[in-house]
Order: sequence, then structure tokens, then C-alpha cells
Amino acid sequence: MTEIEPVKDPAERRRPPSLRDWLAPPIPGSALWGWIGPLLVTALAGFLRFDRLAVPRAVVFDETYYAKDALALLRFGWEHNAVKDADKLLIANKSDVDIWTGGGSFVAHPPAGKWMIAIGEQLFNATPFGWRFMPALIGTLSVLILCRVARRMTGSTLLGCAAGLLLAVDGLAFVTSRTALLDVFVMFWILAAFACLVLDRDLSRRELARRVEEGGGAGLGPFVMHWWRIPAGVCLGMACATKWTGIFYVAAFGIMVVLWDAGARKAARVQSPYSGALMLEAGPAFVSLVVVGAFTYLASWWGWIFKPGGWGRGEVAGNVLLRPLEAMPDLLKYHKEILDFHSGLSTHHNYQSWPWDWPILRRPVAFWYSEPPGACDAARCSREILGIGTPAFWWGALIALVVLVGVWLLRRDWRAGAIVLGFLAGWVPWFVPAFGDRTMFLFYATPMLPFMALAVALALGMLIGPARSPDPAGRSALPVPGNRRVLGAAVAGAYLLVVLANFAYFYPLLAAKVLPYDDWHARIWFDSWV
Repeated sequence: MTEIEPVKDPAERRRPPSLRDWLAPPIPGSALWGWIGPLLVTALAGFLRFDRLAVPRAVVFDETYYAKDALALLRFGWEHNAVKDADKLLIANKSDVDIWTGGGSFVAHPPAGKWMIAIGEQLFNATPFGWRFMPALIGTLSVLILCRVARRMTGSTLLGCAAGLLLAVDGLAFVTSRTALLDVFVMFWILAAFACLVLDRDLSRRELARRVEEGGGAGLGPFVMHWWRIPAGVCLGMACATKWTGIFYVAAFGIMVVLWDAGARKAARVQSPYSGALMLEAGPAFVSLVVVGAFTYLASWWGWIFKPGGWGRGEVAGNVLLRPLEAMPDLLKYHKEILDFHSGLSTHHNYQSWPWDWPILRRPVAFWYSEPPGACDAARCSREILGIGTPAFWWGALIALVVLVGVWLLRRDWRAGAIVLGFLAGWVPWFVPAFGDRTMFLFYATPMLPFMALAVALALGMLIGPARSPDPAGRSALPVPGNRRVLGAAVAGAYLLVVLANFAYFYPLLAAKVLPYDDWHARIWFDSWV
């Protein structure tokens, strides 16, 4: 929470804060430590994700689709029919034409995430380390972004690092950062968009305050340009270009920023705050988030658009400049096929689960399992990659989210509202009847993880309390009782230690470490985890 420094000068004590400081208070504490702390947490996350990244040397779960598609994008610019033998991906010779069959392959997801996997394959060849490199890098960078955005929202470097640490040691974030699946990329781009919007909120409120103080508060108020919403739109476009579920966040964040704009104008005492937000800022917000996002999404299909041979790609214009326009009917038809596929996907899977199962971790996903003979001192040995969240973090986040709902209802705390909205945008849409009996998995919840970590960090900050609280008369800052802060800090620290210990206990199940079967089974807490 933001700490209010004591003021010694009586004249200063009576002086009200400027409108700029009222609308967007500066972040207290050292700017240097504001980077050192998050970078240390990020280094831990990077070590966890890159250590033994090539283990197991096998195609894990849906890597059989995305690693191949990424390799095809490098060679053709569009997804090719499946490699004849998945094990041939373990070779480093990408020029072997015998591994390809037929022509364009129908795929159910846009290409952006697979292009990102392809970067690792380009750098390190078609090896397990190669196709897992970018997920690990992106999962690591997500921790840094989360630390920084949590610091900005709470005004505390310590709480910012706590949020990043929770993401660093979450089991599901760990597993999806070490396998060539798409969900970690969706999480990254959504988190990056959210970070851009939070930064834009601070900067635009300061600019609004400056213009109002100069006499621009009459009528609709001044127009403020939100520059950071443009990169936010690019990030949202990349999220949608990885998986269509990103569109839920486009809608949620679009509503959120309009409410932020109206709230800022109301706090600045603009004469017509709601009309000003709708007439001056809603339109540019739509362009920045939706139009920019749409162009970004379309650009991710460049290989399919400009190169012949992709699935459903008909005649290709001889003039390269005409190909984007000429490709649109085929692209729209292709998208209808993708929509039909997702709407009708109801094939039973042993590890499928429903949205109400996710927060309680009822049904995790076994990404990989083997029983190597003679690999341990026991008669039976187990190795597994279990896609499951760290229970202490997930169950604690549930409590924190409930608390934040109450905080938002009672105090209209924008941070609580934004965090709850981010969580719900990744969860509630899966309850829509249109999905029906669609096959779903726990790792679909990956984009919700940063908001769960933010919820816990904000709740811990409220538990600890600020160093000083305002005098009810508004004249000074009064110390918060020391016992309350000591007790709150002790509880918060103990909780983080429990999460760390919980992750360490489950680590062998997350990283394909060899365990005696009895030790493996002891970590399977519920029958539904098998």
C-alpha cells in the first residue's frame, strides 16, 4: 500500500495535495530497488524454467501439434500436414523433405503463438530445448512484468516482488512455461496489455490533472491522448492471434478503460465527466484496443496470406500487393471452419475438466508419465509432468479474490475491480452455454494466473496495512499501530513460505524428476489427480 511520509512543516501539513498527486500519487520508495527486487525474482523464475528444460527428450502432450506447426511455419510460412513420425522432430535437420506429407494442414488456432515457438526452433533447431525455449523465456518475462505492474498498483516494491514470486513458483505457470503449448503466450500478451493500461492510467490522469488545473475543467473537459493504449492494442491483438480466447480480454479491458476515464474526470471535478469520457475518449480507446488489435491479428497471418499452399488458400494473385485483398474471402471461410471446429469439439478426454473444477484444482492434466525401470532404488519408479497449480497459492487466491470483491463493492477500489475483472474475463466465458460440452482442460486457466497473484499481493498489503494512515481531520499522517503491522507481516510472510514449500514438494511431479512410486503417489492428494 502507498505509504504517506510524515510532514514536519506546519504550513506543509495544512497544504492539500495537488490535483496531480491526488489523481496519480507517485510511487514511494527507491526506483533502483524497484528494479533490483523484480529482477532478482525474475532470475529465480528463469533458473527454474531453464534448468533441465530439454528433459524429457520427448514430445510432451500437445507439443506434437505446436512444435510441428512451428517447424512448418519456418519452412513454408503456413502449417503443413503432420510430420510422419513425431520422433523425427528430435533431429536437427529441418531440410529433410521426407518428414512432410501432403499440403496445407487445417489448424484450430491462429499462428502467432506457433511463430513464437518457431523462434526457438530457428535458434536451437528442432529439439526439445529449441521448441521449449520461447515458452520458458516468455514465462520468465511474465514474472518481471507482473512484479512491476504489482509495484505500480500497490505502491510497494515488496508486494510487487511477492506477486512475481507467486507466479514464479506456481506449478501450472511452471509447466506451461516449459512445454511448447500456446497458453503461456496468451497469458504473457494479456499481462503485457494490462501493464500498458495501468501505466497509461497513471500517465493520463497526471496529464488530465495538469490540463484541468490550467482551466480546462469546463464542459466535457480536456482531451487526453492515451499513447500506451496503442501498444496495449498490439498486445491484445497478439493474444487473439495466439488463441481466440484473447477476445474476452479485449471486451473486458475496453469496458475497464472507459470506466477509468469517467472516474478520472469525476475525481478531477470536470463539469460533465461521463459525457466527456464517452465523447472524447471512448472512440480513441476503441481504435487503440480494437482496431489496432485487429490489424495486429491480421498481420499474424502474413505467411498464409502471401504464400500459396496453406489450408483453404485458393488462387494466389500474381501481384504480391493484391494478395491481402484477394485472400480475404478464403480467410473468412477458414475462420468459419475454425469456429465450427471449436463449437463442436466434444471428444471425451481422460483429463478434461470443467470451469468450476479449475479454481479448486480438481482435475489436473498429466502432460507426460513414464515408469523407467531401474531409475531409482525402489522396485517401481515414476516420472511425471503434471499440469497442476501450486495448491497453497490457488486456494489462497480464491480467498483473496472473494475479499477483493467485497473491497470493490464497499470502497470502489479500482485495483480490486481491475484484478477481479481480469480473473473473471479468463474464467466466466467458459460457462457460456455456447460452449456446451466442449472439451476443456485446466491449463486453459493459465491467463488467469497473473490476476490471482495480484489478488493475493493486494490482499496481503491490506493485511499488513500502510506505514501511516491519514488523520481523519486531514491535517497529518498518523502511525498505524505497530502490533497490527508486525502481525500482518508475519502472517503474510508465513503464507509465502507455505507456498514456496508447497511448490518445492510438488516440484518433482512438475519437472519429470525420478521418484520411487510411493513418493510419487504420496503427492497425488486426490483420486481425481490421476
